[in-house]
Amino acid sequence: MVIRMKELVEVIAKALVDNPEEVVVTEKGEGKNITVELHVAADDMGKVIGKQGRIAKAIRSVVKAASTKDNKRVDVEII
Repeated sequence: MVIRMKELVEVIAKALVDNPEEVVVTEKGEGKNITVELHVAADDMGKVIGKQGRIAKAIRSVVKAASTKDNKRVDVEII
């Protein structure tokens, strides 16, 4: 089973926010370097970032661990 990084970030973000219908995830880049952009409602920004960025750091860690299987470098940007 292959999970794309975009889908992984989307599932995690939708579980965290109050407005899951406003979660938009885009994937840019090709080859080994990929950037995943996460857009959430302004009210949900704090829930995705967390205190001192702990939740954002955890999201990035999970994505990084998943991406190492495919030998890719994935950056997650929260916009």
